[in-house]
Amino acid sequence: MTASTPERWATKAGVILAVAGSAVGLGNFLRFPTQAALYGGGAFMVPYFCAFLLLGMPLMWCEWALGRRGGSLGRHSLPGIYLALTGRRWARYLGVLGIYIPFVILVYYTYIQSWTLGFSVFSILGRFRGVAEREAMEAALLGYLGIGEGPLSVPGWGLLFLGITLALNFWVIYRGVSAGIERLSRIAMPLLFVMAIVLMVRVLTLRGVGVATVGQGLDFLWRPDFGKLRDASVWLAAAGQIFFTLSLGLGAIITYSSYVRPDEDIALKGLTSASLNEFCEVILGASIAIPAAVVFFGAVETTAIAQGGSFNLGFMAMPVILQQMPLGGLLGLVWFLLLFFAGVTSSVSLMQPMVAFLHDEFGWSRRRATVGLFGMTAAYLAPVVLLNKYGFLDEMDFWACNMFLVLGALVEVIVFVFLLGIERGWEELTRGASIRLPVLFRYTLQYVTPLYLLILLVSWTWQQALPKLWLEGVDPVARPVVIASRLLMLVVLAAMLLAVRTAFRRPQPPTTHSLGPHLEEDEEHVR
Repeated sequence: MTASTPERWATKAGVILAVAGSAVGLGNFLRFPTQAALYGGGAFMVPYFCAFLLLGMPLMWCEWALGRRGGSLGRHSLPGIYLALTGRRWARYLGVLGIYIPFVILVYYTYIQSWTLGFSVFSILGRFRGVAEREAMEAALLGYLGIGEGPLSVPGWGLLFLGITLALNFWVIYRGVSAGIERLSRIAMPLLFVMAIVLMVRVLTLRGVGVATVGQGLDFLWRPDFGKLRDASVWLAAAGQIFFTLSLGLGAIITYSSYVRPDEDIALKGLTSASLNEFCEVILGASIAIPAAVVFFGAVETTAIAQGGSFNLGFMAMPVILQQMPLGGLLGLVWFLLLFFAGVTSSVSLMQPMVAFLHDEFGWSRRRATVGLFGMTAAYLAPVVLLNKYGFLDEMDFWACNMFLVLGALVEVIVFVFLLGIERGWEELTRGASIRLPVLFRYTLQYVTPLYLLILLVSWTWQQALPKLWLEGVDPVARPVVIASRLLMLVVLAAMLLAVRTAFRRPQPPTTHSLGPHLEEDEEHVR
């Protein structure tokens, strides 16, 4: 691959499925139903869709426009894209978030993803047969993770499935954009939808089992408690879910869209990929785990499950539920493979920004960049695996998926609206569009979205970050590990800032790639 033969998506459907696959992940089937059940049921959808319209879609289109424009200038990672779009050297340091956030999430996300692969194998082998209590499944998960004793506490199993997961992910990314990521998405996404529909139909047709009916399960999830709308935490949770589910603020979609052709319709592609994700989340994700839990455990127990977190729902409750159905082992395989496919389409999108950065700015081949990223990921995974029981992984997840995503999105909007310019940005977004975007979204992106993001950032900092920063509620035994996790994250950030500085001190080729859009006349002259 050379500068004269840039990588491109092979088909229009392929890029839509790839971006949708980046968004569709574990959160669609675990986090969303849990959040909805905890924060007002049907009433949760009010702030959820407000966040979708005022944050989700504007940011989705913003990222597609930034990516396509950056790709037309020969850049595919945020440091280079921000430099090329603004012509300001300091903007490259803002772009470091676009390689840092995906990398941090990638490290622990692949670890969690490997759990789903392991549990899919255990399900079909009947390892959960006869397990009727969540406590027994909790012991099984903890044993699998090497934290306690349980039926899955066999040394090496966790590392085996982690190794297989890493191998698959890095093989896909090594194959490239069209031959790797796009081909994976064209296979995994249809399979994912089929498996989700199979499970949804099975849950919705449950009769004469458990302690409640399917109707009561759906009522538990969707019954609106409008009184909770007065609670600011509900609005924060809904906005957080939109960020999490659409993969916004981390730079992956910008990198993906940098590989589209300059004349492609990104307005429709952005809308289509977001709609696929919402269908997968609101329709499919909401119709499987929570209704099934209510049927088998009842509303009170399901509330306790939801309060315990998404892992309780996916890895402790669902295996118990599925094993009580006919063909339970097969259904368990389908459930965990569904989660695995959702995870792998997301994790490869987290890899591509770093690979693109190493290729574009250091001139590394895809093979060398893939090997380099593998080495960094494996090294970071060591403390994650060894110190997971002390909260090492949870600390990474809190900062990366809460504070950093909002900060990254705020930087994207500032670049799009103020540095690139809303006129140029809107022109880039609507160029070649086959749908007419309401001009209201332009003003939303210019005024409402930045203010919304700023309020979120301040609110999260005050309500969650400051107590977390001062280690409130942290076990004294775990405090050294939590601090070590934070220090390692800071070291990685410093290393990436140094890498960005080093990369752009290297001699740049005499092309238009380093020019900003405000130098269009000079671009034509150079051409």
